[in-house]
Amino acid sequence: MTTAAVHGSSVDIPTADGTADAYLAHPDAPAPYPAVLLYMDAFGLRPRLKAMADRLAAAGYVVLVPNVFYRHSRAPVVELPEFINPAERPEIIQSLRPAARTLTPEGAMRDAAVYLDWLAASPATTDGPAGVVGYCMGAGLALRTAGTHPDRVAAAAGFHGAHLATDASDSPHLLADRITAELYFGHADQDSTNPAEQIDRLDKALTAAGVRHRGEVYAGAHHGFTQADTAMYSAEATERHWAALLDLFGRRL
Repeated sequence: MTTAAVHGSSVDIPTADGTADAYLAHPDAPAPYPAVLLYMDAFGLRPRLKAMADRLAAAGYVVLVPNVFYRHSRAPVVELPEFINPAERPEIIQSLRPAARTLTPEGAMRDAAVYLDWLAASPATTDGPAGVVGYCMGAGLALRTAGTHPDRVAAAAGFHGAHLATDASDSPHLLADRITAELYFGHADQDSTNPAEQIDRLDKALTAAGVRHRGEVYAGAHHGFTQADTAMYSAEATERHWAALLDLFGRRL
């Protein structure tokens, strides 16, 4: 695995609906690297996600982390404490709902095409399909992106994903038959947004569609387990996530 010094910067990406602010991380060395689109959790673009992008970039990737709530405002879309504990501060979740309502599946996938085009046009990236990874709500966006833009995505992963395989007519798992990428999901077993029946429904849909995939349930992990600035963080589960993610990207990108 490559370990490189990393350069991080803020970038603005024009879309059909405005300008998406984003964070870009890449190795300092001048060679081109595979592109990765990293989808945020609901708490948004903040130091923790930038640090995760930096770690991924240090392994030899160009990583773009867009503020998917840009239609509401630039990041941070709400004021966040340094340590986020939703059980003690439920108003934080409530304050994010207006921003979340600005992101529809259709709008998100229009944006995905723009982000993938932007990465492909960068001289810092190699030719070929990108990798996608998402956290919490971002896991659903990663799954949708793999199904909506199958020719653009070679590998996609989601961790502590929310509402991946619901009864809704636009549930992301319904795109399974369009996916050509290899997928990995790290599910939290203490997660009301992704219960066992949805994990099973997702696995069955991907299996029926012939999608190469692996889903693992992380015992004792809570929704948000990769986010070190939250009360849900698990260092052990997070390191397991890194091993799985880097294995997937290392094989497919």
